Order: sequence, then C-alpha cells, then structure tokens
Amino acid sequence: MFGSKLNGSRAALFAAALCALPVVADGQASTTPTLVVLIAVDQMRADYLERFAPQLTSGLARLYRGGAVFTNAVHDHAITETAPGHSVMLAGRFPRGTGIVSNSLGVPDSSAPLVGGGGPGASPARFRGTTLVDWLHAKDPRSRALSVSRKDRGAILPVGRSRQNVFWYAPDGRFTTSTYYADTLPEWVNRFNSRRIPFSYGGATWSLLLPETSYTEPDSVPYENFGSADVKFPHRYPADSARAAQLFSEYPAMDSTTAQLALEGVGAMKLGAGPQTDVLSVSFSTTDAVGHRYGPDSREVHDQILRLDRYLGSFIDSLYKLRDSSRIIFALTADHGVAPFPELRAERDHVMWHRVDINEAFGPIVTGLRAAGFTQLPIAYEEGMIFVDRRAIETRKLNADSVVGAIAASLKRGDGVLRVDTVKTLTKKDTTRDDVARRWFHMIPPDVTPELVMTIAPFAGYESVTQASHGSPHDYDAHVPVIFYGPAFRTGKYDERVRVVDIAPTFAAVVGAKPSEAIDGRVLSQALKK
Repeated sequence: MFGSKLNGSRAALFAAALCALPVVADGQASTTPTLVVLIAVDQMRADYLERFAPQLTSGLARLYRGGAVFTNAVHDHAITETAPGHSVMLAGRFPRGTGIVSNSLGVPDSSAPLVGGGGPGASPARFRGTTLVDWLHAKDPRSRALSVSRKDRGAILPVGRSRQNVFWYAPDGRFTTSTYYADTLPEWVNRFNSRRIPFSYGGATWSLLLPETSYTEPDSVPYENFGSADVKFPHRYPADSARAAQLFSEYPAMDSTTAQLALEGVGAMKLGAGPQTDVLSVSFSTTDAVGHRYGPDSREVHDQILRLDRYLGSFIDSLYKLRDSSRIIFALTADHGVAPFPELRAERDHVMWHRVDINEAFGPIVTGLRAAGFTQLPIAYEEGMIFVDRRAIETRKLNADSVVGAIAASLKRGDGVLRVDTVKTLTKKDTTRDDVARRWFHMIPPDVTPELVMTIAPFAGYESVTQASHGSPHDYDAHVPVIFYGPAFRTGKYDERVRVVDIAPTFAAVVGAKPSEAIDGRVLSQALKK
C-alpha cells in the first residue's frame, strides 16, 4: 500500500541525514549562509497555500507560517510553461534575457545524450547569460551547485549553463544526466539508483493521506484523466515493476524520491559545509503531472499538496541534521499555475466555455499558400507565437505584409481568441497597465522574431488539449508563491506585486554576490532583516 511506502520514504530521508554533522568553517561569520536552497514546485498555484493551510502541518506549513510570504507574486512573462519559468528563477532575468521561450525550445538537445541512455538528450545550450550559481562562483571559485528534478528542464535551467551537478529522472527508472555535464554518473548517484526505489512500487496504491471526510472535492468529476478509467481513489501503480518505474513520475512518491536524491547529494558532495556558499536547487514535478490529469480543483491535487507538505517537512528537517540551520536560506516558488478544465469551470460558474482550434484558424491561410505553390509552408506556430518567412513569401510574388494581416484577421475570428498583436507594436502599448502586452514583451528575445503573438481568452483552452492546461499571460497561470525562509528574512505576509525574477537578486544580496550582468529583478529588501 502507498501508506507503507510513504513511511519507508521518510525513513530513508532521515537515514540519509545521519551521514554527516553540521560544519561551521573557522573564521567565517555565523550569519553568512553556506547553503542557498531553491525549492520549485511545478504547477503550484499560489492559492493552494491558503486553500489547504488548515491541513498543512509540516514543510509547506513551516515556510508559509514562518517565512516572508509574498502573496501577490507573478511570472511577468507570457508563455507560462515549465522551461521559461525555471529559467528565470535564479537568473533574475525574463525569458527575453534567458533565451528560453517555450518547452520545445528549451533544453532538448540531441547532441547531449543521456548518460546510460534511456531518454532524449538535453542541455542548457539555448540558455543565455548567467545565474546566481555563476555569481557565487565568481565571488568564490569553491562554490558548487546541485540541481535535481524529475524533469530535465526543471533540473537544468535554474543553474543555467554552468557545468555543475545536474540530475533528472529517466523513463527507465534511473536518475541520470547528459554528456553536457559528464560522461559517467557519480558513485553516489549509482548507489542511489541501485536501490531501485521506483521499481519497488509495482502494484502499490496511492490512497488518501487523510480520512475521506477531510476532502471537500468530489472523487471524480467529468473531464478529468481524459480517456482513462482511473479517476477515483485509490490509484494503483502498474503491477509490472518496470512499467511502475516508467510511470513513477505520475505519482506523489516521485517527489519523495527526488528529495531523497537531493539529500544524498548534499551528504556525498559535502554541499553547504562551507566556507563558501553553495546552491541546492530541487524542483518537485508531481503537482504538474497530477494537475494536468485531474485539474486544479480535484481531490487528487488536494492530496498531492498534503503529501508534498509532509515530504518537504522531512526534507527540511533532514537538511538541518546535515547542516547548521542558521547557515541555510530557502526560497519556494513555482514555474507557473494552471487553469481548470474550460467546460468544468463553465458548468460551475454558469458561463460560456471556449476552445481555440488553431488548425481551423489557419485553414484558409494554408489553403491560399498551397494554391500559391508552397509545398513547405512559410509560417510556423509556437505557443502563441506566429513566425513568417517573409523572404520565401516574396519569392512567390506575394506581399508579406498582406499575408501577416490575413493571418491576424483569421486568428482574431477564432473562438476563444482574446487578441492578436504584432510584435513590433508591443512597446507602443501601455505596458504599465496592459499586463498582456508587457508579458509578451518580456517573453521574446530581440533575435527571436515572430511577426504576431496570439493570446487566448481567459480560461479558454485549445481544441487539441484534453488535460487541464497553462501557458497564457493571465494571472491564473502567472500567479505563483514566492516565499523566503531562514534567519536572513523577516516573517510576515507582503501583499505588494513582486516577480519571480526578484528571487535571484534577493538571494544575492543576502550572500554578498554581485550579478555579473544587467538583470530585471530587484532586491526585496522589505523581507530582509538587514
């Protein structure tokens, strides 16, 4: 049963914590942090903390009640996906500066295969500029970083291009890295993989953590886990151990195992032992998997957040056994939020629902281009960005501006489309008040040149997407937690609007590191004790 597995995971977390004792370097001020910890929760909406607060008893509770909590924090860019969101956390720069504009244009890299195979290659080759890891290394070359996640992009992008210790989960049931970082895995990672934790879950179940009466959500609603009969608790892992390992990332225990790997690495690498300041980045991905399948208002998301709370509690307690708690600072945030299923929201709120059909919107344009002799279309669509090959169009004696205008007009007529903007006019809009224009401007690097950007209407979805989704410039996708915790920060709730790009400069101010380039974020000095 899942309950027994959970207890085993906790035991492993605490066992890992006993492998070292706190270390304080001679001659270093006790107030200087030796470990900066970034906790990223994939697809964690900011409202989850308040919504589930009465039932939070451990890690999330500790951060939410004892930290500097910014209740009005956002990602201030338009394509709210995992890759762009993670790229800004420790960079202090919007995707316009990091160069990471979408998941598909994020870390995939066939030239950097996984060590040991088992999945697609990945690297930070598209990432531009530096991160806190680089700033710390410039201050003290002994500074190191460890970044782990279920997802490659969740592990890679917080630390940018630095060739540090970066590991993620492969579909074959191992944590690994790519040849961008190393040709072989460290022995401590091999030892961890040899425990075959994901394989041990074959036939196990994910049951409710609390009594059923503790959950107000119905156990099953229309639209969740589309195409599958697995819509009610308990949710069973595949009986076959290899299949269980392959699908392990869909279940809460993935987060517990990710935390265990991080602790193993802290001990093996002596991370945070000083005298330099090191970085630990841990991205927990299961909330995203559960949220997509069951939606943000589901019983499954409720239980996942409660379990994450317990996992984080064990993780933080274990870190404090490994290292002096007075030398550790934390930030918790998320890469994006999520919208409910459009039809489900419409039923609950008695409003119309909308789904955007991109193929239908582009249909007349494609027909016209085919008639003009194009076998390879001179247009491309990528997460709301429309790219046009003007040179190819003009070689066919067509007017490129007319084609762009026709595309814009066709998209604007589509059901569920809020607006279509030409990129060159974004800066001419009131980006102080126009959140959509500002977030698109923050999204696109100067040398990435879409002609148009399309924004779907609030709470609309795409016709081709059957899961709960995200990726828009709207606040339900942009609003995420930002919490700082540790001896450097003032406990309290802060309601001013801040951005995720403010995390890196705030960390830098505490550890005395200087950004090595212009950044977009600012120091959130109101949360600092000094």
